[in-house]
Amino acid sequence: MSEWLTREEALARLNVRPQTLYAYVSRGRIGMRPDGTDPRRSQYRADDIAALSTRRARGRSPQAIAESAIAWGEPAITTAISTVVHGRLVYRGKDAVALAATATLEETASLLWASDTLTSFASLTASAARQSGTPTAFARLSALAAEDRPSLGRRPAMLQQDGASATSVLATAIGASPGAGPVHERLARGWSVDAAGADLIRKALVLLADHELNASTFAARVAASTGAPIAACLLAGLATLTGPRHGGAGAAAIALVEDAERLGPDEAIARWLAHDRPLPGFGHPLYPEGDPRAEALLSDFKIEDGLLRLRDAASAATGMHPNVDFALAAVTLGLRLPADAPFRLFALGRSVGWTAHAIEQVTSNRPIRPRARYDGPAGMER
Repeated sequence: MSEWLTREEALARLNVRPQTLYAYVSRGRIGMRPDGTDPRRSQYRADDIAALSTRRARGRSPQAIAESAIAWGEPAITTAISTVVHGRLVYRGKDAVALAATATLEETASLLWASDTLTSFASLTASAARQSGTPTAFARLSALAAEDRPSLGRRPAMLQQDGASATSVLATAIGASPGAGPVHERLARGWSVDAAGADLIRKALVLLADHELNASTFAARVAASTGAPIAACLLAGLATLTGPRHGGAGAAAIALVEDAERLGPDEAIARWLAHDRPLPGFGHPLYPEGDPRAEALLSDFKIEDGLLRLRDAASAATGMHPNVDFALAAVTLGLRLPADAPFRLFALGRSVGWTAHAIEQVTSNRPIRPRARYDGPAGMER
């Protein structure tokens, strides 16, 4: 899909009169800009029109609207934390890519948590770093969740402290060296990465900090709506993140890279697609024109020739752009990080977003309890 459409194309896709198109523009539902080749004409944002067409096709049935909210559909929960709009990721009104140019994860946490003070993720004990990795992260976060107080009825500042403690435990568990200092520097030391690599880790953590109402964030909010401890909310998010359609996609992207090195990129891509599997590391429903997080991570990083060939072959075969999972695979291979580094980075960065959403959910004092549409046997015989 092209990013901008002519007036005639917009009218054809919406199947409406010009007056209706102009009404959508005036209400802010469709973006408009002057045509660069003819200032007397206008162009209309294609993704706005696509979303509007989908909503109109579903109609106004409450059941259809409710079902559509489950998978990339209508917004289901009000939040002030982050959104994706016109191909941009926004954290509380700030462009996430611009923020990632200089900000640390600690500064990003203060922004997303609406905190007046700078957050610290300093490790609690020096001995905590003796073991690290994904299993250790689950074990330590689970132990903290079992000890922490419920979140219900507590002030945001106290919940922020719980979130900082849980993220600190998670950071050390995934490999950050003990002590104070920004968490990306501690993680770089733990992984024996130089200063340039540390800055790349910093940028990745900020870009991964939040992403609207994704599956793991929804899981964290569901836990928070019951009053569960903040550490338990993060544990719910961490468990959900393990799925291959979420945080596990980075491992699948690395597997595709390895297949491409062994078979050649065209053959590797053909084999993945032949099994009716989504191509890991490429495409994203919210970013039809390309994932800005991937572009930001790869802009200052020279990726290996094999990855470049895979990127070009995937683009030729599918028309899809690299997403953040491809970028994490490239960073992992380029910096010689642990094999599960994409998941570790995802978990640490997103723990900040999980905390933000958990706090927002608790303070809203609203339960999350959707109803199911039953289609099994009646079972009502008398």
